[in-house]
Amino acid sequence: MLYAKVVLGLSVEGPFDYIVPQGMSGKIQPGSRVRVSFGARKLIGYVVGLVHKSNIKGLKPISGLIDERPILDKNMLSLTRELSEYYCCSWGEAIETALPQALRKGKALPALDYPPAKAETDSPGHTILIHDQDGAKRWDYYIEAIKETLAAKRSVLVLLPDIKALLSAKNLIESRLHCSLLTLHRKQTHESQAWVDIKAGKIDIAIGTRSSIFAPFNNLGLVIIDEEDAFVYKQDQVPHYHAKVAAFMRVARDRANLILGSSSPSLESLYLARALEISYLFMPRNSAFPEVKITDIMRLAPAERKKGTLLSRYLQDSILQGLGLKKKILLFLNRKGFATFASCNSCGAILRCPRCNINLVYHFKENNLVCHYCNFKMPLPKLCPECNSGYIKYAGAGTEKVESELSRIFPQARIKMLDKPGQEDLEEGDIFIATEAVLAAKYSFDLVATLSIDNSLNRLDLRASEKTFRLLCGLLALTKERLLIQTSIPKHHVFTALLEKDMNIFYTQELAQREQLKFPPYAHLGLVKIRGSKESRVKDAAAALFKRLAERNKGRGVKVISLNAAEPPQLRGNFYWQILLRSDDPRKITRFLKINLKDFRHSGIIITVDIDPL
Repeated sequence: MLYAKVVLGLSVEGPFDYIVPQGMSGKIQPGSRVRVSFGARKLIGYVVGLVHKSNIKGLKPISGLIDERPILDKNMLSLTRELSEYYCCSWGEAIETALPQALRKGKALPALDYPPAKAETDSPGHTILIHDQDGAKRWDYYIEAIKETLAAKRSVLVLLPDIKALLSAKNLIESRLHCSLLTLHRKQTHESQAWVDIKAGKIDIAIGTRSSIFAPFNNLGLVIIDEEDAFVYKQDQVPHYHAKVAAFMRVARDRANLILGSSSPSLESLYLARALEISYLFMPRNSAFPEVKITDIMRLAPAERKKGTLLSRYLQDSILQGLGLKKKILLFLNRKGFATFASCNSCGAILRCPRCNINLVYHFKENNLVCHYCNFKMPLPKLCPECNSGYIKYAGAGTEKVESELSRIFPQARIKMLDKPGQEDLEEGDIFIATEAVLAAKYSFDLVATLSIDNSLNRLDLRASEKTFRLLCGLLALTKERLLIQTSIPKHHVFTALLEKDMNIFYTQELAQREQLKFPPYAHLGLVKIRGSKESRVKDAAAALFKRLAERNKGRGVKVISLNAAEPPQLRGNFYWQILLRSDDPRKITRFLKINLKDFRHSGIIITVDIDPL
């Protein structure tokens, strides 16, 4: 009797044994998709092995075979298994992450003659981090590496953080290499056909977003991850994999080269470069480094502080000077709307989203209150819902408030909001206001000024400094002459690095702090997220799980650090608590949690795990 080891796209560990019917023997192989019964459900399963013995009684037969030939090869099965062991998900969940949606739903493929796997190469592959300060040079390096890979008759995979960057890179590669290439992203309608074409060996170059790291090349020779520090390479749904980590796993199997490129490399990548585990290439700016000016808002004159520090006198003078010289000016504030919260002047009640318990933001142009998490909207109340007072006050500044202030102070200026960067003609305005979305555009401003940048630094986030530094480096790339930063902490190493024009100041100090605190990249973190619609039930379940983990982690190489409400604690009608763990190896966290979560049940509670959370 022949039995198949089958895994499913569910959060349950497998594999599960199924009988291989007599008529399917010889057709079913590891990597095949099959139809199986699982309890009362009919599901798509993935064969990961075949055996001639099973100790399980009352086994069910496989209902049907979907593919004439396996769609998952040996390398992809191995990769997805390692992914499940790293990111605390089931093997089946990892496999489904690697497949287009149509294939996960059981779409049959045409009978294909897949090309044979490439012969093993003696070269183990090479990884390099390119630190390109203004982004102007690294594409020359990419193009040469692509040429060499194609000349060696191997395939190339290029990852970009978003579709706009993908299309721009596609045009650049096609114009430089005079070739056509395939785009891959989950929003395209022909995703499964693109997958088939790659699997059939018809494609030499593919360019795509995060999930493209699983493109089924059988002779992959080069992977390029541009803007490798972008946080969108981390999936926000289970399994919470990071494309860069998956790339390291993949190139090790395919013996391929890996290029990581960025203007502000991630701490993890720079740590590997300094530890000489990967190569490092620094590319300085082509143009002169802009002047960086720090304004300490705590040292402003008392009268100026009393009026508020949204636009300091120095910044106003700089804007006025720039307008006189016909300069293009950008004011950056990463908060939309007019006022960031509304409250009753009598009882102090703050108007919050009923689903997220988050302050509602007042939008002047729409004349309503909006939740920026779930998009809940409500008209402006005439009376306080708590005490029926007739006066609601608004405070905190968003981009609309900045626009209003600029119109008052500089009535002669043409002021534009960059709501959709890339669609605005800079010749139509003098002063532009934007949020973080502007970083994706290829604009160039004479003067760039940041407002309320301290809000980014002061978050309860171990990566707050790194995220702020990345943001400022992005703004620096848009700056031709001067970057003005208003802050109450001018000695912070994020600002010192820019002021001294030496990015190593930031990386050295930030890595030293991370090492002292035993934070990544010197350790790995695991975040157990507990959510549910009943606040007390979520809190009780989190406390019970924390107690269980704390009692059972002896000798596991895992430290259970803390239990606390998430930030924000309520979102879209659910309440969230979280447990933080640390280890020198993420696989230790995964093994420990899989053992202890397997039989942990609380009604109405959903538990997920995020390894290496961002």
